[in-house]
Amino acid sequence: GVGRRGKMAAGGAADAQARFGHSVKGLLTEKVTSCGTDVIALTKQVLKGSRSAELLGQAARNMVMQEDAILHSEDSTVWGAYLTVNLLLVPSVERSSNLQDQLSHLLK
Repeated sequence: GVGRRGKMAAGGAADAQARFGHSVKGLLTEKVTSCGTDVIALTKQVLKGSRSAELLGQAARNMVMQEDAILHSEDSTVWGAYLTVNLLLVPSVERSSNLQDQLSHLLK
């Protein structure tokens, strides 16, 4: 009877050790999976943040370009109105010298 009890105790200990090994392995797998998920989430967040920064920079550049275009078109409109008034209202002799003066003044 003693031999059998010793064998069962040894078998029970081995069984408990196997169960402990499985549970540790299970916990480790769970932790690794959890960490992997966290890393993926963090990476997505960082990429999203950098994409947002990129979009903001692009929007700012577009705004500056549009502002320049508006200012340029405003200048063109004023210049066009000025030319129209000069061509229509100023007699031709005065006009040619006046336009030359204006053009030379603008080109300085």
